Amino acid sequence: MRDILQEIVARKRDEVAARKEVITPRFLYSQVEKLLESDERPHLSMRENLARSSSGIIAEFKRKSPSKGWIHADLRPEDVVPAYAAAGASAISILTDAFYFGGDQAFIRRVRPMVPCTPVLRKDFIIDEYQLFEACMIGADAVLLIAADLQKVECRSLLQTAHQLGLEVLLEIHDVNELDYVSPEVDMLGVNNRHLGSFHTNVQQSFRIAEQLPGDMILVSESGISDPKTVLELRAAGFRGFLIGETFMREADPGEALSNFIRQLQS
Repeated sequence: MRDILQEIVARKRDEVAARKEVITPRFLYSQVEKLLESDERPHLSMRENLARSSSGIIAEFKRKSPSKGWIHADLRPEDVVPAYAAAGASAISILTDAFYFGGDQAFIRRVRPMVPCTPVLRKDFIIDEYQLFEACMIGADAVLLIAADLQKVECRSLLQTAHQLGLEVLLEIHDVNELDYVSPEVDMLGVNNRHLGSFHTNVQQSFRIAEQLPGDMILVSESGISDPKTVLELRAAGFRGFLIGETFMREADPGEALSNFIRQLQS
């Protein structure tokens, strides 16, 4: 069976190395340091938003997937992300991987001023601290770290660096074998219902391991959620965040689709 995750990570290492040739780490890090010293960077907490939200929906801007191809190739983030925020998204996830997901770091930079009160998650395959500095520079509030991509020591180092840059971390696991990646410093703990080797999705994955997850953490169920009833069931199982992308992005108007979803959820 083709292991898509290994393929993505190998390509990501090459991409990051190429970007370092264009913008050196020294230059990028110095620019981020100036940004942080200026105190002009907004600090929004995705964790706090999820904790107090009645819906917990993390609406995702996702134009493409490795398993399904283009979902909605002609949509612009400027047309979707503000609509997500207006519809009541607790946070917004934006894919920045170009080759597999049709994303771009510029998407976050372009919409950040348009959603000043909604936390933005940079969703990518982060394997190098350089990407954390990029996330800070483009205006992300949080980043995704995937346990399956990283050794434990790498994950903890990236977590520490993210916090030094003022970024929250959503740590993603796929099964209980990855629970040893979890530490008290993790801001949010996600369970991906999509197997990153085969990209097969099964939302029952969240229910299966919910009882073994730390009860004092903000838990997020990711992928395969298309029914408000499932969100209510997951909330009853202890989850407070629900990352949903394709369900909205396949519609002509993703913002309106989110609005209808939340309306059904609250009724």
